[in-house]
Amino acid sequence: MLMTSASFTVLPATDINRAREFYRDKLGLEPTLDQGEMLMYGSATAPDFMIYQTPNAGTAQNTQMCWGVTDIRSAMDELRSSGVTFEEYDSDDLKTVNGIAEYEGEYSAWFRDSEGNFLCLSQFRS
Repeated sequence: MLMTSASFTVLPATDINRAREFYRDKLGLEPTLDQGEMLMYGSATAPDFMIYQTPNAGTAQNTQMCWGVTDIRSAMDELRSSGVTFEEYDSDDLKTVNGIAEYEGEYSAWFRDSEGNFLCLSQFRS
């Protein structure tokens, strides 16, 4: 049953209005459905992700959503111009240079939304 069902990401927000502003002003996204304490992005029949208000936001320490992009540096430049700050890591497991981690020709970069959720961009080999 699940093999033929659509799935989508669900992100928590402590302050749904602050989250709405972040996704609009920083990422250029508008909700397709706004029910006050729940925002849906994408379409009603094929949602990409949902944000809902909860006091649990910002507690996960892992990547919660990622966008596949064709040019990570251009995407990062565009987001930086909107005020997005990318994470820097320097450990045995993960090292970034100017916000980008490289793994065998594939690239990823992480940033946090207004609610502390870890989001990423990834550029995969074609």
